[in-house]
Amino acid sequence: MAINLKGSETGTDQQPSDNAIRVMLVDDSAIIRGLIAKMIAPDPGIVVVASVADGAQAVKRMGRKDIDVVVLDIEMPVMDGLTALPKLIELDPNVKIIMASTLTERNADISLKALEAGAADYVPKPTATGKIAGASEFRREILEKIKSLGAGSRRDAGKTEPKAAVTAAPSSLYSGPVVLRQATNAAKPKILAIGSSTGGPQALFKLFQSIRPVIGVPVVVTQHMPPMFTRILAEHIAKAAGWACTEAEDGEVLEPNHAYVAPGDYHMEIVDGPSGAAIRVNQNPPENYCRPAIDPMLRSLAKTFGSRVLTVILTGMGSDGLKGGKVVTDAGGTLFAQDEETSIVWGMPGAVAMAGLCSAVMPIEKLSAKVMEFMGKGG
Repeated sequence: MAINLKGSETGTDQQPSDNAIRVMLVDDSAIIRGLIAKMIAPDPGIVVVASVADGAQAVKRMGRKDIDVVVLDIEMPVMDGLTALPKLIELDPNVKIIMASTLTERNADISLKALEAGAADYVPKPTATGKIAGASEFRREILEKIKSLGAGSRRDAGKTEPKAAVTAAPSSLYSGPVVLRQATNAAKPKILAIGSSTGGPQALFKLFQSIRPVIGVPVVVTQHMPPMFTRILAEHIAKAAGWACTEAEDGEVLEPNHAYVAPGDYHMEIVDGPSGAAIRVNQNPPENYCRPAIDPMLRSLAKTFGSRVLTVILTGMGSDGLKGGKVVTDAGGTLFAQDEETSIVWGMPGAVAMAGLCSAVMPIEKLSAKVMEFMGKGG
């Protein structure tokens, strides 16, 4: 690949393969665009077909409608990322957009607004020094997200008719039909646990807007997010859904009708305490490449609450939640998952669904009613 660091657009030495995921990089720093392009260039399944310096150029280039994934900076001259976002989606509703931002409180807030407006995911942007802290981890993350979202973009573009019922429809990511298990928990759950990743903020907003804060139990959420983002996510949930929702703090005693979001870069576990179930956060090694991770949260809940745990696994890459979900169901707890049709990436929910751990696999719009019904608060 020929990478043009000074111009507004990059070309390729040869025409990209029909199977390659086509990417546009949008950042006012040519150095940043070059760094990202160099990181992903060795992967034969991805090709950078455009590299532009601002949102206006991105909108113009999107007119060709040959792009699967856009990596979009937030702060740019002429037209910033948040302004360009809806214009890009209007030009191609199937395109998947990854917001890139530096880890500041302002940019975290803007990134959450972008996710609410239709962006699929986000990445912390590398610095322009050329010496990226955690470069290998950034490369792994950006490659994983481009591949997963690029596949989803093509899946969406190829839709011609609604899918069959989830109990009969094979997944494009997993072989075989979803097999549902019978919910065996006769007692009302004492806690609701939610795990999410790529596309999770959008799904969380929809879920919390419909799950009324009268369910009588605490809610714990692990969303794969960096520090600072998780606190702002909690604030957005509280504002959008009317819930009491905060970033979890170590030692905090759980209260009913209150949601707690695992803090970025910390695993969240729930343990028995003298005043009731309480939060413990730690920086144990990442699990499934993630910290916070869903698995340690679910293991702790099964230990603390036994069978009286209801878990919901939402959209996300990978399989975080699969091992912990099995611990929950082995203890007699219940697990629901978001369906493939409404997931940005059907990785995590697909993993638990295909493992036969779920008592329900449903569109996000119907999951809230199912949760309320299971909690005895339906109707």
